[in-house]
Amino acid sequence: MRFLDAILGSVALAGLFPDAIATPLDSLALNAAVEVARRALPNAPNGYTPTNVSCPANRPTVRSAATLSPNETSWLEKRRNNTVQPMKDFFGHVTVANFDAAAYIDKVANNVSALPNIAVAVSGGGYRALMNGAGAIKAFDSRTENATASGHLGGLLQSATYVAGLSGGSWLVGSIYVNNFTTISALQTTVKGSSVWEFGNSIFEGPDDGGLQILDTADYFKQIRDMVAGKADAGFPTSITDYWGRALSYQLINATDGGPNYTWSSIALTQDFQQGNMPMPLVVSDGRNPGELLVGSNSTVFEFNPWEFGSFDPTLYGFAPLEYLGTKFVDGEVPSNESCVRGFDNAGYVMGTSSTLFNQFLLQINSTGLPSFLKDIFTKILEDIGQDNEDIAEYEPNPFYGLGNRTSPFATQQSLNMVDGGEDLQNIPLHPLIQPERHVDVIFAVDSSADTDYSWPNGTSLVATYERSLNRTGIANGTAFPAIPDQNTFVNLGLNTRPTFFGCNSSNITGTAPLIVYIPNYPYMAFSNVSTFDPSYNNTQRDAIILNGYNVATMGNATRDSDWPSCVACAILSRSLERTNTAVPDTCNQCFSRYCWNGTVNSTTPSNFDPTPDLTVQSLSDAAVGNVRPSLMLMAAFAVGAVFLAV
Repeated sequence: MRFLDAILGSVALAGLFPDAIATPLDSLALNAAVEVARRALPNAPNGYTPTNVSCPANRPTVRSAATLSPNETSWLEKRRNNTVQPMKDFFGHVTVANFDAAAYIDKVANNVSALPNIAVAVSGGGYRALMNGAGAIKAFDSRTENATASGHLGGLLQSATYVAGLSGGSWLVGSIYVNNFTTISALQTTVKGSSVWEFGNSIFEGPDDGGLQILDTADYFKQIRDMVAGKADAGFPTSITDYWGRALSYQLINATDGGPNYTWSSIALTQDFQQGNMPMPLVVSDGRNPGELLVGSNSTVFEFNPWEFGSFDPTLYGFAPLEYLGTKFVDGEVPSNESCVRGFDNAGYVMGTSSTLFNQFLLQINSTGLPSFLKDIFTKILEDIGQDNEDIAEYEPNPFYGLGNRTSPFATQQSLNMVDGGEDLQNIPLHPLIQPERHVDVIFAVDSSADTDYSWPNGTSLVATYERSLNRTGIANGTAFPAIPDQNTFVNLGLNTRPTFFGCNSSNITGTAPLIVYIPNYPYMAFSNVSTFDPSYNNTQRDAIILNGYNVATMGNATRDSDWPSCVACAILSRSLERTNTAVPDTCNQCFSRYCWNGTVNSTTPSNFDPTPDLTVQSLSDAAVGNVRPSLMLMAAFAVGAVFLAV
């Protein structure tokens, strides 16, 4: 009852601040009701509880990061070939004047190394990132209605090899893939009895089950408590991220109780993925060394892919089999007297790990307009969580324990601590996509970061990744990245108001680096700069931000620049044309002149960046813009409940 008292008290606390609570859901009139398929595969042996199982004949091992995994290498042979027809289809409606791009793809189709290799990266930023990123994915998806019409970019997603997400972007990527590579349109469709993408009720209230909400909320938190308790009772340490991930799952996974038996590794078991019919999903998180609160620019960046979990960084340089997380590895092997464990890599826990930003709340509290006594209360709560090491995602046993020369802190600790993937300021998940072994040519980097005073991006994430590539500690481990100007230059030159290309001239880069197509969040027809810490949006707000994101990616369906689709095509073709010594079409040279950063710098301090919409504005009257609202207290209230859960 102590837990329920805490949760009910939190609900009552939220009631003191009505503007922090969702407005009633608005119905959407859609042409057809498309039900989201329930997948990937519910393959965890005992729901949310990791479970001992017999090890396979070839016992799992931790491998060096010197190469891609055999699984990824084998999958790439299928996927790269399967991008040929989608690329030809894409270039059928996205054309380059006086150049037959589809015929070019046909010409190089039998030489995989000559084919363009495309990736999409979706930044963090809470629900803002999920919704703005969803708009871009919707624009890139040929399955979206009218997305293959003139001025649109449908088919880019089908042509891609990788899709990466971080924090709020990981919610988007995870929700698409765990629901069987579904469409954004399907996720937006209201289905009776489903809470998927119904953000009107925040995760601090739980789904609307048709009863009295306060009782529905109590039952919802009891379900979460029981699931996490099962993991704890099985001997695995739990933290606030377990509750966070479970709560998120109710909104992101179309299965009963948020799909506690759906794992991230089960994506690799789905037939369409195995056949290479979809891009590979990647999720990014940061490692945190014991005793650290904030993560520096030389943090170790981890990735989750459908087969493995690990890092290319020299501080670790290893990958563990994802399906067997929770198994006790010593020096990369499972001792003969140990059994294996399955079910640890719960899909919601993976998404929660990438978005574990509780230690960022401490930085946000003082910038709010909360009364000082409330600041003191919530600061104490969050500090207690941090001191108890519960503000992280805890991976114990640590699969990298004793690995290699054992000098890395990640190899000397029994527990591996993970935090939000954007805490090192690399808020766009570029790290896994710039690894030389993956040979990515172009990355469409969708940036929903809240860098400015009014929560718009200003290139901070690109700057962080560029600076990391120059770090003298060697943390970049040979990865290269195009030169990026400072944040003031982004604002002063308007590079955060429209797409910009970086790395157009590969000869200016030391090493092999992809061309970056930077796509910053910008108001076309909605003020999509909602706070990272706002927990609820009705469907009208949700759909307006998604539509704005669609316009961000397509530049208003090419109304802002009629040549934009052609310029996207040129960005895709650029590195491939270099490799095949093919003359660059005049149209592409014009595009590069228009969209490539030319090296100009203006580092003077700009005025507050406060853009106005380019198109007809849709009201988001119930959504917050700019500063953090009292909804932050709902998150702190969630933390209160988690403290009681953990004791």
